[in-house]
Amino acid sequence: MNVAKKIIFQHLLSGRMEIGHEIGLKVDQTLTQDATGTMAYLHFEAMGVQKVKTKLSVSYVDHNTLQSGFENAEDHRFLQTIAAKYGIIFSPAGNGICHQIHLERFGVPGMTLIGSDSHTPTCGGMGMLAFGTGGLDVACAMAGQPFYITMPKIVKVNLKGRLRDWVSAKDIILELLKLQSVKGGRGKIYEFSGEGVKTLSITERATITNMGTELGAITSIFPSDDVTKNFLEKQGRGTSWIKIEPEENTTYDEEIGIDLNTLEPLIAAPHIPDNIKKVKDLKDVKVDQVGIGSCTNSSLADMLLTAEVLKGKKINKNVSVFILPGSRQVLAMLSYSDALFNIIESGVRVLESACGPCIGMGQSPRSGAVSLRTFNRNFEGRSGTEDAQVYLCSPEVALAAALTGKITDPMKYFNKKPLIEMPKKIFIDDAHFQLPPADNSEVEVIRGSNIKSLNEFTPLDNNLCAKIVLKVGDNISTDHILPAGAKILPLRSNLPAISEYTFAAIDKNFVTRAKSTPDGVIVAGENYGQGSSREHAALAPRYLGIKIVLAKSFAGIHLANLINFSILPLTFDNFQDYNEIKLDDEVNFDNIRDIIKENESIIYTKISNIKIKVNCSLTQRQKNIIFAGGLLNWIKKTTN
Repeated sequence: MNVAKKIIFQHLLSGRMEIGHEIGLKVDQTLTQDATGTMAYLHFEAMGVQKVKTKLSVSYVDHNTLQSGFENAEDHRFLQTIAAKYGIIFSPAGNGICHQIHLERFGVPGMTLIGSDSHTPTCGGMGMLAFGTGGLDVACAMAGQPFYITMPKIVKVNLKGRLRDWVSAKDIILELLKLQSVKGGRGKIYEFSGEGVKTLSITERATITNMGTELGAITSIFPSDDVTKNFLEKQGRGTSWIKIEPEENTTYDEEIGIDLNTLEPLIAAPHIPDNIKKVKDLKDVKVDQVGIGSCTNSSLADMLLTAEVLKGKKINKNVSVFILPGSRQVLAMLSYSDALFNIIESGVRVLESACGPCIGMGQSPRSGAVSLRTFNRNFEGRSGTEDAQVYLCSPEVALAAALTGKITDPMKYFNKKPLIEMPKKIFIDDAHFQLPPADNSEVEVIRGSNIKSLNEFTPLDNNLCAKIVLKVGDNISTDHILPAGAKILPLRSNLPAISEYTFAAIDKNFVTRAKSTPDGVIVAGENYGQGSSREHAALAPRYLGIKIVLAKSFAGIHLANLINFSILPLTFDNFQDYNEIKLDDEVNFDNIRDIIKENESIIYTKISNIKIKVNCSLTQRQKNIIFAGGLLNWIKKTTN
């Protein structure tokens, strides 16, 4: 077996390990962050379970840390008290970004992890099988339910050779995005192998698995080897290490080769992560802003490189530069040496250890600005500025731009890359993690006015006379469906309020139109719902009356979220039929429940009497969820 199959086999609770078959996996660990956690814990409460049943569950506060109103602070207190009530470790604001902290303090090779954040596969860099999911799936795992996926293809990514100076792990994943695209990874796990793996540190591997999410992959994973062991020993967690490597002569479903010796600095141009260019080909592009950090590139090694390159230099006067250390541990280590001084003296702004600008929570560029960020997403408007031109790059490329004021190839601008020596001893202080009390009988869950109760959705009717309320194109992201940012993120625990922003970036009349249509249908192109795992991108449309999404294809996490909240996902049998459908067309779905039960394709009739064939590819479990009116209803029905 390969690494992924070994862990799947050890955690298999139901199903067969055959491509295309649904399997249920035992979940060892869960994580949530504050933007998704509030709703996840409301789901968990509704299940009536007295204590989490996982080996470890952690609630992180790292997204909504910009407290410009009362909402975020109230949500944080709710998360703190509900964690104490149900046996969950609480990580308060200031501790850092969930993926960086979990890698440092909690990740264990060979275990399964699911998190209500799409970049949870970060921990695949240390040999965990880690999945990004919606909050309801995390709640189910905390309640002891299996996590279900369709058995994926396992793709071997064979890394050959060694990276040259000024080429980084970020360039590896950008190269893979160039080869595979943002939808190329659907239904796949990417497993990294080859001689080049040994040359990559754990945080470099984590950069790759983190951004593997942008491939549309189910997850990405590296072996657990001596590099992993050394990382865990430095973190004081050496006893957590186990060796997990593929067996000899292991077969894979696909194989991709990347020659690290010939790789060069790459950059993702606006407005999608697979719009890959060679940095050397982008000349005289002036840069207004540079950001180094986020869960993709905020490790101690990234920050030490930044400090060394900037030592004794001043950033370009026309560029605003900021860093976000990934965790309190990283920031503390920087402060122990001259590294933090070098960064500050260069003119760089030091932000708190949080997600921040990556989800539009501060540091929005000026209108029309070019912003280079070491982040993982550059969707239009995600930075908080609708017309900003956001590029994704490595710290090396970002630093060259910070000094020159334009996109610059670091291989040509700099001389020999400085050798970054990692400290022999890491500062470890777990005092700020709040452990749940042994006796929770006195714990009161504090709910602010921003916390609204859950909505219960009704089951799918057998006959629907529906209307097309929105038609969109390819690669619609969850940011398009429900934006992030400082204005909207604080409303994540308030579904009636946040639903008012649904599709605001695409059609400002959508909410009004959806509210006036009892049974609404959204029509979409390929890869609908790519990007974040935010379940609100399914919850808000469902709250507004959307019953069906008809698309050419779906992104994996969003597909699961649609099903979880009883929005029926259908796909075109013939893509040409997409062109026939117009906004406000009426469509009839007759005997739809009966047809789904019989595993048949569905025929629906347009108002113009044109019949279009669409497909419904659901497992029996997924059909039961749709028929029950959502996963929460189904859990209550089957466990009571």
